[in-house]
Amino acid sequence: MYEAVHARPDGDSTVARLAKTAAEYGFEGVVVRNHSDSRAAYDAAAVREAYGIDVVEGIEVRAENPQRASGSVGNYRSSHTIVAVHGGTNAMNRFSVENDKVDVLAHPMTGGGDVNHVLVKAAVEKGVRLEFDFSPVLRAHGGRRVRAIQSLRKLRELVDYYDAPYVVSAGPRSHLEVRAPRELCALGERLGFSREWIESGLREWGRLAERNRRIQSDSFIEPGVQRGRYEKER
Repeated sequence: MYEAVHARPDGDSTVARLAKTAAEYGFEGVVVRNHSDSRAAYDAAAVREAYGIDVVEGIEVRAENPQRASGSVGNYRSSHTIVAVHGGTNAMNRFSVENDKVDVLAHPMTGGGDVNHVLVKAAVEKGVRLEFDFSPVLRAHGGRRVRAIQSLRKLRELVDYYDAPYVVSAGPRSHLEVRAPRELCALGERLGFSREWIESGLREWGRLAERNRRIQSDSFIEPGVQRGRYEKER
């Protein structure tokens, strides 16, 4: 299972510290998903060697509008294993699920955004993973926490109905916010998510990284391979 983390300067801990904690908690890998305007400096191979955990070079594109996001996604696609887009508005959510170069729509239900059956069907068609972000449930209180739980349950109903691809994360920005897989499963069960469902969402990060690395390797060996391969191999 994998966790997707925000490292310094997008968070409070270095990639190495987050990876060390994740390894101690039983994760097989971490996806470094810093926002595109707060990229981390790290040596993935050195961290893997030091802590025996996979380190996936990802990025979470954060942009004002779909037009700006489109250029960033194209720029980062060839250099990062996992490309996510920070959603949360209707415009960014729609852009993300309709773009076959995007791997993950992050935070789709935050910031006033919503997800409906049309967007979920588009995500299925393009193979875009929808993120179940449990960070507000873990760190918010009162009404915000209640709304976050309601949003997660609504998203799960749509994902289950259309058998849409998804990932699960606690969105840690510090090694102190990393939660072990068993803790996330226990939280999910209290909210009505099965242990198997949570574990599948955590494993999906690793499956996605493995698939994209294979495609990138094939593209290096065979110049001229079209990016549509990302869509076809989903």
